[in-house]
Order: sequence, then C-alpha cells, then structure tokens
Amino acid sequence: MYTTQSIISFIFQLDYRHSFALILAIVLRQINTLNDMKKLFLIALTLTLGALSLQAQTIPNQRWQMRLRGVAVMPNESATINTIGGDVDINTKFIPELDFTYFFTKNIAAELILGTTKHNVHTTGSDLTAIGGSSSSNVDLGSVWLLPPTLTAQYHFFPDGAIKPYVGAGINYTIFYSANAGSTVKNVKYDNAFGFATQLGIDFKLSDKYFVNLDAKYILLKTDVNVDASNLAPNLSIPAKVDINPFLLGFGVGMKF
Repeated sequence: MYTTQSIISFIFQLDYRHSFALILAIVLRQINTLNDMKKLFLIALTLTLGALSLQAQTIPNQRWQMRLRGVAVMPNESATINTIGGDVDINTKFIPELDFTYFFTKNIAAELILGTTKHNVHTTGSDLTAIGGSSSSNVDLGSVWLLPPTLTAQYHFFPDGAIKPYVGAGINYTIFYSANAGSTVKNVKYDNAFGFATQLGIDFKLSDKYFVNLDAKYILLKTDVNVDASNLAPNLSIPAKVDINPFLLGFGVGMKF
C-alpha cells in the first residue's frame, strides 16, 4: 500500500513535465466523484504540486560558482581638460580577478566581481605655453590604483549543456586610492564614481564541478579629476572630466559548490 508521502516523493523524482502530467491524470480520474468543495481543494493542490515540481527542476543543486581569471584591462579613455587642454592616456594592465556567482534558478544568477589594478596616467597634446612649456606637451600625472567592485545580473543559456554562454548587466562602483602624482605636478585627486557594466561570457564544462571560462566586460565609467599644479605656477589648478570606459577580457577556471 502506497502512502501519500511516498507518492509525492515519487512525483518529485520525475521530470517536471511527467510529474505534472501524472498529477493531472490523478485529478481527472477522481474529480467527478467529489463534491464542489473537494474539487476546488484538489485543483488547488494540483496547481501547487505542479509549481513545486517545476521549481524543483529549475533550481540547481550547486547554487554557487567561483572563478579565478587573468584579465586584460584596456581603457577606452578620453578627457575634457580645462586650462591646458589636450587628452589623456591610461595604460593597459593585466591583473588577477576573482568573482562569485549565485544562481537563483538554473538560468538566472548574480555575479560579484572583485579585482584591483594600477594605471599610469598622463596628458597628451597639452598647451603649457603659459608656464614656459610647449604648445603640445605630455604631462606626467603619475599613477593611481582602482578598486572597482561590480555586481551584474546574468542570464545563462543552456544551463545543462557542456557549453554555457551567458549575458549580464549591472552596476560598478570604482574607488580610486593610493594616487601618486609623479614628478611633474604637486597632487592629483580622483573622485570615486558609479558606472554601468555589460557582460558577455561562456563556460566550458570540464566536469560536474570544474569549468573553463572566457569573459568580456565593458564598463561605462567617468570620474572628475583635479590636478594641483601650484608647483608650476601660483594657484594653478587643472580640473578635468575623464572617461575611462575600460574593456576587460578575461580567461580563467571556475568551480561549482
């Protein structure tokens, strides 16, 4: 004799389409023998079990993923520089990056991306004739570290396949720290800023636990910069609006847990 608990347990072990079909068949077989109140209760129970069966099929057993990537950070920089004009140049860097991904369902996830990078900065084509320089000078602005934690919402295609592409979009908050003004100007100050991130990637399955990852991100990031050049001329301050807009291309390995 089968108990109610054993029948429900068997239903949840089936593929969600088969389990819901089985529940529906039981209801159709019994519904004509019941009064109206019992019919309503049985219909409600059918819908509830069907929804739970579907949910059990779409939530992954391993909700977390961790990836370690090597990433090329390639700024797509430009600037509006007051007083001396010109543009800005920010160098490309290669860094390690760590991220954690949490899956709400097999397809929908959120990823937190962590990494930090140091960039060298200088202006190009700046007019320094007012302080005895050339009309097209490059001004060394030293270096600065960026800490840009980024949170994206992702959609993963073919979650049960060996090749799993995904897309994502989210927000970034970049913290500028340990700025070194270099040997030309007195000080450089960068304002922390929010940005918008887009993401495209693909996971290649190695086993049930491990995978290889290729990932590309583009971050729309702007910051206000103020250069204290009072060592070059009295009270000389050079404000600028800088678009960093880095493209990040990463390759690495990951694990599920």
